[in-house]
Amino acid sequence: MRRSRPRYLGLAGLLVFGSLTAVGTLPASAADSPTAPAKPPAASAGLLDAMERDFGLTRAEAEGRLAAERRATALEPTARRAAGDAFGGSWFDAAKGRLTVAVTSDAPATTVRAVGATGAQVRTVEHSARRLDAAKARIDRLDAPAGVSSWRVDPSANTVVVDVVRGERSDNDVQRFVDRAREAGPVTVRSVPSAPRTFAAGTVGGDPYYTGNVRCSIGFSVHGGFVTAGHCGGAGAGVSGWDRSHIGTFQGSSFPENDYAWVSVGSGWWTVPVVLGWGTVSDQLVRGSNEAPVGASICRSGSTTRWHCGTVLAKNETVNYSQGAVRQMTKTSVCAEGGDSGGSFISGDQAQGVTSGGWGNCSSGGETWFQPVNEILNRYGLTLHTA
Repeated sequence: MRRSRPRYLGLAGLLVFGSLTAVGTLPASAADSPTAPAKPPAASAGLLDAMERDFGLTRAEAEGRLAAERRATALEPTARRAAGDAFGGSWFDAAKGRLTVAVTSDAPATTVRAVGATGAQVRTVEHSARRLDAAKARIDRLDAPAGVSSWRVDPSANTVVVDVVRGERSDNDVQRFVDRAREAGPVTVRSVPSAPRTFAAGTVGGDPYYTGNVRCSIGFSVHGGFVTAGHCGGAGAGVSGWDRSHIGTFQGSSFPENDYAWVSVGSGWWTVPVVLGWGTVSDQLVRGSNEAPVGASICRSGSTTRWHCGTVLAKNETVNYSQGAVRQMTKTSVCAEGGDSGGSFISGDQAQGVTSGGWGNCSSGGETWFQPVNEILNRYGLTLHTA
């Protein structure tokens, strides 16, 4: 990648926008995630700075939280297996620094003890994760009006949550959708300030990548290119970099229903295993793609708003954009703005996904969804680069 500006010295990659352009040598997929090292490397100063700023933590508290989240991420599969059919969901409890696993009230005492023996906190709930997932799947088959923002399973509340745009709850179409959703299973309706939107933007200055008049952000580097958001360009579309030189071509793209794509690179551009800090924080190496639990801290890098952090709020959420519904998204409390689409979400040193859309901004706050990276890797048979 041809760059001459001093702030990029030492970076040899597709870091057009300050996204999580992750790079390396070990493959990562949903089925075969990289194994975390027994003694993980220390978090970068940039990541810790961002967590101190956005969470109000001290340096020691930020380091302690990351360590606790690594333990929870590694523990979750074991605790889930121990719960078996009684599994009701799981999430990271930031206040206690532990993974919480829900089990149904009819679970045998031996199952409850087995889950507790893994080191997880145990909470008793009414509905299993299987029942809640089935209810959400039935709602996914409904046609949602514009006044419905999104819906997902909330494991800590043990219900399917349907978000409705504030001021639209009395709309007849919204009411009919909510009534039908409640027929599908346990549903709670909540209000959100505005409808979701994608975060692509028209051509502006900076260090982005461009597809025609659209500016987006690079996500993670893979062998042969990078992954990003599908709404940023269709298959076959050409891509240019911050300097308007040709990078490559969209080889695959899906939006709506999904929001992912991958771009092949050439013409002197190459990939590196980092998330760009844009001079605001130091750059973060990416070492894998183990999926962080609900409640874990997560940070985002994008070409417009650079580094911001928050928490994972929900998984497998269906987001109802004006262009159509996108499924299996992860929601976060991190803000984003136009041009951040496609950018990187990272938890600790583990790649999580690429920015899709949300509501709000980085002045007043908001929420943002990302497309999980392991799904993109599996869909296109790609290999994530790691450090």
